[in-house]
Amino acid sequence: MNTNSSDNPPLIEVRDLVKNYNGLTAVDGISFNIEQGRCFGLLGPNGAGKTTTVEILEGIKTATRGEIRYKGEVAGSQFRNEMGIMFQTTAIQDFITVRESLELFRNFYPNTTPVEELIEACSLQEFLDRDTRKLSGGQRQRLLLAIALINDPEIIFLDEPTTGLDPRARRNFWKLVRSIKARNKTIVLTTHYMEEAYELCDELFIMDKGKIIAQGAPQNLLSQHFSDVILELPEDALPSGRESLPYSVLERTEALSQHNSGSLLHILTRDMNETIKQLLNVGANLSSLKVRERTLEDLFLEITGKENDSQ
Repeated sequence: MNTNSSDNPPLIEVRDLVKNYNGLTAVDGISFNIEQGRCFGLLGPNGAGKTTTVEILEGIKTATRGEIRYKGEVAGSQFRNEMGIMFQTTAIQDFITVRESLELFRNFYPNTTPVEELIEACSLQEFLDRDTRKLSGGQRQRLLLAIALINDPEIIFLDEPTTGLDPRARRNFWKLVRSIKARNKTIVLTTHYMEEAYELCDELFIMDKGKIIAQGAPQNLLSQHFSDVILELPEDALPSGRESLPYSVLERTEALSQHNSGSLLHILTRDMNETIKQLLNVGANLSSLKVRERTLEDLFLEITGKENDSQ
């Protein structure tokens, strides 16, 4: 857990947060801090409690127990006025243009970001006069991000913001998120894309069964949990398939088999040279061998014990 002096409290402090539903504990006494100007990612399998946690922070749901403080004070009207939310799915008014949508939402707040600034920040120039019904997926997400920023929030909640986008649109959206963080805005991101979490987040909270089971910077989490690499090799590169492997190598291969299918072998090793030597000794063809470092997806699968079936 992060600690700060009382003279400089975190932007948000969450203490002993609990949410019960008819005897089921969805959020089980979690505590964490969110610092100004950073991107925090909340990960977890379906049913882990991450969505409930974020909805409590956003004020959509009420906690059974616990406290949320904003800038050192119990979260209230100031917090609500200084947050922006981009929901995973949001209805936009039909039969109006992008510019008209921005003007519509701008009228809901006493203090707002100038529309021209939002247009530039979210790269909306090329389709400002387009009917919102005719926007592509990426264009729609950029408009929704602009709407989330329209009240010039201190903190922005992004809920699965790139779901359904193609790879190019997703990476363009990442660029926008980075530019927002560069303005010292704070971002809370929920995502099922492990690469997205790694690229954007300064700190991750991984939840399972209502509790935070891991917390830290992405690279630090990987360093804490792994000291090996993975060799990837087609099974037909071995003279007799999987049975050709020495037991010491086969054991490390089976450790990953529950999360992989098909004919590709995944071999864990702390000593790549020795493992390659053993593969050569049994006549393996290494022309298709690939070596990769551990990823957040490996970490997610290892500590939650579940497939991320939302990808």
